Amino acid sequence: MSALPPGSTIGILGGGQLGRMMSLAAGRLGLKCHIYSDVWGPAFDFAAASTVAPYEDTAKIRAFAEAVDVVTYEFENVPLEAAAAAEAVSPVRPGPKALEVAQDRLAEKTFIRDLGIPVAPFAAVDNTASFDAAAAEIGGAGILKTRRLGYDGKGQVRIGSAAELPGAFDALKGVPSILEGLVPFAFEVSVLVVRGVNGETRFYDVPLNTHKDGILDTSTVPSPISAAHAKRATELAAGIAEALGYVGVLGVEMFYLGPDAAEPLVINEIAPRVHNSGHWTQDACLVSQFENHIRAVAGWPLGSTERHSDVTMTNLIGSDVDCWATLAAEPGTALHLYGKPEARPGRKMGHVNRIKPLTA
Repeated sequence: MSALPPGSTIGILGGGQLGRMMSLAAGRLGLKCHIYSDVWGPAFDFAAASTVAPYEDTAKIRAFAEAVDVVTYEFENVPLEAAAAAEAVSPVRPGPKALEVAQDRLAEKTFIRDLGIPVAPFAAVDNTASFDAAAAEIGGAGILKTRRLGYDGKGQVRIGSAAELPGAFDALKGVPSILEGLVPFAFEVSVLVVRGVNGETRFYDVPLNTHKDGILDTSTVPSPISAAHAKRATELAAGIAEALGYVGVLGVEMFYLGPDAAEPLVINEIAPRVHNSGHWTQDACLVSQFENHIRAVAGWPLGSTERHSDVTMTNLIGSDVDCWATLAAEPGTALHLYGKPEARPGRKMGHVNRIKPLTA
């Protein structure tokens, strides 16, 4: 496929802040965006066109796909039927296979393990009859997570022993779940890999990630991970992207177990989209993750992923956004607000990138 020329339209399934930032990046390249979502979202503010309709309305999905030149998505819970309906009309990038794998934690862990890539130990917990086998496989302590949906710490319960498994399963409403073993990690990192339609692959620097209440709090580059282990991290992420036939930006979250571990990196989960831990690229790189995602799905040459500054990205969660005026006046700080009308607890309202001169 030849690159889409300026003036072409990118269709985005999902109307959240990631779609908003992709739309802004597309505009920089002279491309337009058409947002499809079942409710109004912040992406609508910067879209050339928008459609509000259920994702289950395949006729509306097809009409949307006919109005654009390529389709992408900004969240991983787009129904597979919607992606398939769009793909029958226009190219969908990343392809539905990435959605299918990422939407089910059991399928995701199995897919990664079968590639020979380290993941935390896991076992299916689909019903009460599976409790004993799962506890025996994991060893008792772990985290019970719903197989589908759930993000930012939602849909999961930590247990200290097998005796707590029934209560945790009840707390998750008895839906099909997965029990993951605890990983003794030193810290968490992520890889942001961008892969073009021709298979070209590039990586952003590996950030150190910290969390608060199950939600990403900060991402910092440079991270304390060694150059050799950062290279290993990118190799693991590239293997996943290649196996998925991926096009666009893929976020791969990892546990770093330390320099002396036999396998220093263990995959936590993947996100088939631009990723919160890559928001720092907006101000510390010439080409952000959002622009590179648009470039990839539009068939353009990939942009540079090199970093020109050190940076710490901090999420603004809930009432954190009330300090917008102070943050706007803070030297060396770039403020990004998502335009959401209500600052609820646990809701991502924006982020700030604190920039410093490049040291490594």
